[in-house]
Amino acid sequence: MKRRLIQFTLIASLLAAVGMPTLADESTQGAIDFRESVMTTFKWYMGPMGAMVKGKIPFDAALFKSRADGLANASRLDVSEGFPEGSVGESEAKPEIWDEWDDFLSKYQGLQDEAVKLQQVAATGDEAAIKEQFLKTGETCSSCHKKYRSKK
Repeated sequence: MKRRLIQFTLIASLLAAVGMPTLADESTQGAIDFRESVMTTFKWYMGPMGAMVKGKIPFDAALFKSRADGLANASRLDVSEGFPEGSVGESEAKPEIWDEWDDFLSKYQGLQDEAVKLQQVAATGDEAAIKEQFLKTGETCSSCHKKYRSKK
């Protein structure tokens, strides 16, 4: 009985040791998947708003408000969870993110702030003010992308 317990403990320890790198790899890939999903969500909300601002589709105040609400809600996600130290992987994230972590977080906070302002302005239905605030919100996205995103 004691011998089986020792064997079981040894086997369990070996399996755990072999599995740890795999779990770490899956965790890193999971983080990359999370952050890419968040960015895709932002794109989902920003796309139609941008098309309205550029005149590519007719301005629809109700649709704009709906997308602004969605963007503000999505921006509340803690995207920093998707950037564990050194998780560049096969993504568009530049290594500079981790070297300048506080600036990166500040830029994300800027997006959150501007998205909430956009949500508030979109609720007014004032097309000119909405378009102006959309541009400010887009600038926050752009400032982060220029510095911390590379093209695949």
